[in-house]
Amino acid sequence: MTYLVLIGMPGGVELIIIVFVVLLLFGGRKIPELMRGLGKGIKEFNTARSSLEDELQKGMDEEEKKQKRLEAERLEKVKAEKEKLEAERTSHSE
Repeated sequence: MTYLVLIGMPGGVELIIIVFVVLLLFGGRKIPELMRGLGKGIKEFNTARSSLEDELQKGMDEEEKKQKRLEAERLEKVKAEKEKLEAERTSHSE
């Protein structure tokens, strides 16, 4: 259980060690190339996320329009039925 407490976000010293290890493994010349690739990956991820959010919103808007249309149709049917019943009532009472 105490091991889980030790796992967390790296602090200042840990970040310095990680940067040092990355410098040793990749060298100073490869790091800009790696960062460019990382930047492109993040950009693609954000583009895909934005596209997915737009599609979901569009689908929700379409569903909402469909529900409103169905509700309006039901209301029209109820109004027509009500008018029909009132017309029948007035014709029977005469």
